[in-house]
Amino acid sequence: MDEPQKFRRLYGRAKGHKLRAGQAALVEDMLPRVAVPETGTLTSEALFGDARPLELEIGFGAGEHLAGQAAARPGHGFIGCEPFLNGVVGALGHIRDQQLGNVRLHMGDALEVVERLPDANLDRVYLLHPDPWRKARHAKRRMVNHGPLDLIAAKLKPGCEFRLGTDDPTYCRWSMMVMNQRRDFEWQAQEAKDFLTRPDDWPETRYERKARRMGHEVWYFQYLRI
Repeated sequence: MDEPQKFRRLYGRAKGHKLRAGQAALVEDMLPRVAVPETGTLTSEALFGDARPLELEIGFGAGEHLAGQAAARPGHGFIGCEPFLNGVVGALGHIRDQQLGNVRLHMGDALEVVERLPDANLDRVYLLHPDPWRKARHAKRRMVNHGPLDLIAAKLKPGCEFRLGTDDPTYCRWSMMVMNQRRDFEWQAQEAKDFLTRPDDWPETRYERKARRMGHEVWYFQYLRI
């Protein structure tokens, strides 16, 4: 297995099927209202107008998990980053239907957002079912690499949590190798069931359900920032 490397291009395609009229209207009308500002430091005051705790999801898929967490903790602010247009549309639908005023979205590279956050400012970071980049020569594109993890570690408050979920065996092994090299994160699992069972406050996504229907195991990693 190749050694973990630093790399910036960590996602693949950004567009999928053509949007329907209603979906296109969401992007045109709602996205500007909930979009992360294009410039400036991203404090909770800048994003939500008050000093609330902040949580960040990297690659939120269709937005089910992001919306579930935001609905469960309305006093927290949530930043969701997703380069895939159809995923952003899905999240916008959840925000509209659940009237979630505590979510901001960025359609693009998550690391551009992470870099603009003050250090020790995040209460939780989620990375759920990231692109596994299965070929060895593409390993440098994986989000679980020391470059992105250095940024995540800098922005998390001490004692706060980084959550990683995957159903890809290669990504699971890779992530365990990389995270075991870190001295700034502590794995919270004490026994196998701790990372084989989805925590109660970890909303299930359609991707996860599909993975289980296909017979895939799903792994749930929880790390505390030391």
